Amino acid sequence: MKEYLKASSLDEALNLLSKDSQLKVLAGGTDLMVQKHAGSLSDVRFLDINALPSLKNINEKDWGIAIGALTTYRQILNSDLVLAEFPLLAQAARETASVAIQNRGTLGGNIVNASPAGDSLPVLLVYNALLELQTQKEKRNIAYTDFHQGYKKMDLRSGELLTQILLPKGNTWDRSYFKKVGTRKAQSISKVVMAALLKMNGETIEDVRIALGSIAAFPLRCRFLEDFLKGQQLPLLKREELDRLIEQNICPMDDIRSTKEYRLQIVKNLVWDFLKA
Repeated sequence: MKEYLKASSLDEALNLLSKDSQLKVLAGGTDLMVQKHAGSLSDVRFLDINALPSLKNINEKDWGIAIGALTTYRQILNSDLVLAEFPLLAQAARETASVAIQNRGTLGGNIVNASPAGDSLPVLLVYNALLELQTQKEKRNIAYTDFHQGYKKMDLRSGELLTQILLPKGNTWDRSYFKKVGTRKAQSISKVVMAALLKMNGETIEDVRIALGSIAAFPLRCRFLEDFLKGQQLPLLKREELDRLIEQNICPMDDIRSTKEYRLQIVKNLVWDFLKA
């Protein structure tokens, strides 16, 4: 059997996946050499889907926008539609790696690569993204918040391909926030990345969404913080109380890029900066 196959259409790709569920789908391929160097690509058979134009579009719908899984970061950050409706996604794309990777890397690849440090992933959480997953026989949509189930573990069934990311239009937000903390200002893998949205009613927090990346085995939606903050008077919030709540509910990972103590302090700082800026 060939170690490399290239699909010329979505139907062909789904047909090949239905016959060989062990095929590893290749999109932009920006993480390929990293995985090869780590020794995780031995005896892998690739299915290259990069030539499928139907998965490279950003389309406006009545309910929101549909982003093809092969849409690149460069397409996203150059999209007036994304910038107007989902500005945090454009900002995350702009801060992802280098121009070369932005030209090649895809949003779908970032999702299915399932790195805890993916810059766009907390953004998808706060925007309540849906994922369209397709096999040769059927199509299903799932909430992105349910997709990652552990480190590199996903709700991706045999023969299934991520085809679209669906972003529903929501309420108007008074504040959008995206912050990436890394070793350098450019081409840095995140030590912590945070995305958040805030809606106010006078001085009362009416709605809030907060998500973190590079903290655990997969990106986290901070429901405990959201539940606590809704209905609170913003000027009366006390940092000490928020810090204790974060300490009780988040236990960051230790890895080669950072310590759990550093990550925990950064989360506290970012949450407070978001609320008080």
